[in-house]
Amino acid sequence: MKIAVLRNPLEQAGLTDWGAPDKMLEGDSHTQGVLLHKGEGGRPECGYWECTPGLWRCEVTRDEFCHFLEGEARYEHDNGEFTDIGPDTAAFFPAGWCGNCRVTKTLKKVYMIR
Repeated sequence: MKIAVLRNPLEQAGLTDWGAPDKMLEGDSHTQGVLLHKGEGGRPECGYWECTPGLWRCEVTRDEFCHFLEGEARYEHDNGEFTDIGPDTAAFFPAGWCGNCRVTKTLKKVYMIR
């Protein structure tokens, strides 16, 4: 079995266009990235992801760990609690987390979804 490696993620060229988030609320966010690994049945999945500014609905269906490398956003849970994200921030989103994400500066992250 081969080890998947992504060096210098912020310097990636030729990113794959992943389109707009499914549930846009305001603005015109757009995502792109690199899929590093996707297991059988789509689990686990890891890679590099970018998203431009905008507001969209976020409904986490599987546990996700992220290391945000650049950008700024606010994740606001449906109960009103919020988490501000900035450069060099690690976060864990548990399955079932629901709320809105407002990206104010293009987000860039590496992620792992199980």
